[in-house]
Amino acid sequence: MPTTLSDPTKLSNQDKQRIDTLTDAYRRIKEQLSRKIVGQEAVVDQLLYAVFACGHCLLEGVPGLAKTLMVSSLAETLSLDFSRIQFTPDLMPSDITGTEILAENKETGQREFRFMKGPIFASVVLADEINRTPPKTQAALMEAMEERQISSGGKKYPTPQPFFVLATQNPIEQEGTYPLPAAQMDRFMFKILVDYPDLEDEYKIVRSTTSRPNLVLEKVLSHDDLMAVQAIVRRVPISDQTAAYAIRIARATRLKEEQAEESVRDHVAWGCGPRATQGLILGGKARAILQGRYEVTPEDIFDLALPVLRHRIIPNYTADAEGVDTDTIVEAMLKTIPGGPPTEEEKASSLWQRVRGLFRK
Repeated sequence: MPTTLSDPTKLSNQDKQRIDTLTDAYRRIKEQLSRKIVGQEAVVDQLLYAVFACGHCLLEGVPGLAKTLMVSSLAETLSLDFSRIQFTPDLMPSDITGTEILAENKETGQREFRFMKGPIFASVVLADEINRTPPKTQAALMEAMEERQISSGGKKYPTPQPFFVLATQNPIEQEGTYPLPAAQMDRFMFKILVDYPDLEDEYKIVRSTTSRPNLVLEKVLSHDDLMAVQAIVRRVPISDQTAAYAIRIARATRLKEEQAEESVRDHVAWGCGPRATQGLILGGKARAILQGRYEVTPEDIFDLALPVLRHRIIPNYTADAEGVDTDTIVEAMLKTIPGGPPTEEEKASSLWQRVRGLFRK
């Protein structure tokens, strides 16, 4: 049998019982969200994968596609504190992190500096139109995303646990915006594209939003339940061969690698780093347990390749000139990498037979 990359031990029976319970909770969460959010099932799934894997997300879409409502509703079903920050060109770091004020100590009567926490101190932080604020403020947010803490007055203050930054970005307007640096983009586990609804979904949206008051959603998971699930995600087994598939995908985006295929060599300036592999594996673990499985498969990795890679690949001038986007590059690349998604025939056979040759190549 294949060995595991992260932990040679199996999931405990208690872990498996929690996973079985989680699949029901997953269904109920989606049912609750569907009361406010029509369609967008793939977007909701990817958001949940990131949350259970303790990762941040960047949602990109035109205004009016319920991105803000989706994030606030998700926080509501997970019993988490929610904070929305509207990013503007005049937003300062202290506006999101907090500031020190001079206050009187009622016990001693002495004046002392006291730190007043800002909106970043919430479990779910919606950074609305994140690319509209200057780099200095984005840097303060990046510290919270990476270190789970902020610095002020020479002291460090930890953020609540769990902690997620779910940011939105408008792809239309570019004037007055500050493009996120590659280092900050790399901190987002997924970049999720939120597209227009189809005709049937738009009909449902119009009917529901113009005829009924705001709904209160049921809290499906408690704070402690979510923390327990996040701990289980880290323990989900993944075979060396499936991990090798994730590593091959990330390394295939780099020009210096032998396995970089023609589309990458022609259209990519810089490929993605090791955080992409981490995102593929952690996201795959979350996807596996939400679907009631106890081990990651190559199909889990393949399913998350686009949201994990699309914001980490930097196209070159040729790609811009030819109108080739990163999704097109990734899709072409995935067709050439051994260990891809299983066919129906392969699903009927042993998964080990399909992936065992990866290390031999």
